[in-house]
Amino acid sequence: MLTKDQKKTILNMVQSGVQKQQIAKLLAITNQTVTNVLATKKRCMVISDLHCGHRAGLTPPKWQTEFSSFYDQQVEMWEWYAQKCTELKPDILFVLGDMVDGRGKKSGGTEQITTSFKEQVKMVEYCLNMTGAGKMVAVYGTPYHTSVDGEDSECFIKNIKISGHEFPKIHDIQFDLKHKIGASSIPHGRYTALAKSRLWNQLWKDIDGQPKSDIIIRGHTHYFDYCGNSNYLAMICPALSGWGSIYGVRQCEGIVNTGLLWFDIYDGTDLSNLQWRFDVPQFATQMVEIYSV
Repeated sequence: MLTKDQKKTILNMVQSGVQKQQIAKLLAITNQTVTNVLATKKRCMVISDLHCGHRAGLTPPKWQTEFSSFYDQQVEMWEWYAQKCTELKPDILFVLGDMVDGRGKKSGGTEQITTSFKEQVKMVEYCLNMTGAGKMVAVYGTPYHTSVDGEDSECFIKNIKISGHEFPKIHDIQFDLKHKIGASSIPHGRYTALAKSRLWNQLWKDIDGQPKSDIIIRGHTHYFDYCGNSNYLAMICPALSGWGSIYGVRQCEGIVNTGLLWFDIYDGTDLSNLQWRFDVPQFATQMVEIYSV
């Protein structure tokens, strides 16, 4: 049986471009042993803030509103998302809250495709099933978007494990998932909240209230940032909703990002050889209008 260090060495050599036969020869193991280590890969896709039901949220074709000024954005975002699901074929899906948008009370429901939580949940299930993931873990979003008189609408989403704070583990990589995190109005302040989450995790670990987390992921802010060192990685997942909410346009100024993340994790993966990627596209429909007067 291989030790953890041997598995790590195999993965490091593969990432360095060494062929399987050469790895087997150098480590005095069989080709099949190398193949077996590589077969332990689990791909995890991470998404957040779909805001299904809002005209700028992730909108499957059945619910796209053809005569809306947001129709082109709905189509462009959905086609990109569907293509990513086809390309990535994740084994595991993490969803970081605000899957539904709610009734849009602050704007009188004028931005909603539908104000029905039941219908919004159907939209979410369509989006999640598109990934084909065999296991799905989620956390609840903000009550304004997700609650009906205190009852969480997201708990009715089928085939998903959900709570307020989740700690799933993939092989030896410990994740820490939660929706809410503080935002910053200054660019260089956006990392502070992530570092604070890491510190709180350490303090919780000191009293055996939480495991030491290797990867901390939050949602909520609709922008993508990350920080860390050799002992942890902390990030805010980009949103799966687009531009154009009344609140965002009139009240906010910072950059927002639409996109998703994914991780390839093997038996033998640690933070030093972790493989992860992000896709934060620049959509043609997410451009300001420039004109002469």
